[in-house]
Amino acid sequence: MIKKLVRLSKNTALLLIDIQKGLDEHSFYGGNPNNLEAEVNAAKILAHWRKNGQPVFHVRHSSQNIASPLHASKPGFDIKEGVKPLDHEPLFTKNVNSAFIGTDLEQVLRDKSIKSLVVVGLTTNHCVSTSVRMAANLGFETVLVSDACAAFDQKGVNGQTFDAELVHQTALASLKDEFAQIVSTAQLLE
Repeated sequence: MIKKLVRLSKNTALLLIDIQKGLDEHSFYGGNPNNLEAEVNAAKILAHWRKNGQPVFHVRHSSQNIASPLHASKPGFDIKEGVKPLDHEPLFTKNVNSAFIGTDLEQVLRDKSIKSLVVVGLTTNHCVSTSVRMAANLGFETVLVSDACAAFDQKGVNGQTFDAELVHQTALASLKDEFAQIVSTAQLLE
C-alpha cells in the first residue's frame, strides 16, 4: 500500500503539470487522449490538498513554437479553470519538458523542506514522465497518479500509430517503482 513506499505527510506537495487549455487541441498533439477524466481527477486531488492545507505547485508549458496552442501568445497557454492556481500557490513556467529545468522549482521545494511529491498532469509520456524522472533523480519521493494524467496517440519511427492508452500504460510501466510509485486517485485519497 502507498504508505509503505512513500511517506505522505502534511508537507507532501502536489505538483500539477501542464493542465492547460491548449491541450484540448487534440489534433495538434497526435490524436485522441486516452483518459478524459484526468483533469476531473486532478481537480479532486487539488481540492483535497487545499482542504488539508498541503502545499500545491503549478507548472505550465510555454512552447517556443509559435504555432503551438501552448505558446504564450495563445489562449491555450492558460491553465484550465478547474485547476487554476490560487494567488498564494506558486506557478512555474517552463519551456522544456522538465518542470525542474529553467525554473526554481527544486530550490523552492528544498527551501520548504518538501521531500515527497504527488504528480498529476499532461502528458504522461512527455512532461509528466520527464518531471517525474528528474524529481526521483533529485531525491524526491514521488507518487504519480495514473488516472490524473493522460497521453495522446503517437506515431512511431516507422509511421505506425500507437494508441493513447498503450502510450499511457507504457509510460507508467517505465516509471513504476524505479522513479515513482503509481497509484489511482481513489488509492491516493483513501
